[in-house]
Amino acid sequence: MKSKHPVPAVTSLPQSPQDEADHRVRRYVLTMAIRIVCFALMMFVQPYGWYTWVFALAAAVLPYIAVVFANAGSDSTDTTAESPVQELEAPAPAETLPVAPEAAPGVFTIHESRQDRE
Repeated sequence: MKSKHPVPAVTSLPQSPQDEADHRVRRYVLTMAIRIVCFALMMFVQPYGWYTWVFALAAAVLPYIAVVFANAGSDSTDTTAESPVQELEAPAPAETLPVAPEAAPGVFTIHESRQDRE
């Protein structure tokens, strides 16, 4: 007997918030390290030429790109909402054993009525 809702596999779960934050920090640090290299190349590569302007442009634009990528998060994972209700399958009822009427559980009925008290 199959359940209505499949149990999610561990591999289908999204990345944990801590792992995603660590990945974003590493990406930010890498981008800023490239910016520092571009700034150093702009200052120390002689003679100055058109490539100096390319290094300067990269050093000026990379902080913006680093912040945008760090704040973007990981949208590439396909996440779906999982039902918070966990369903367990009940065993099939034993239809082969006859149930005697006296062995069947009794039903208790309680009737409440208001009685006049003196």
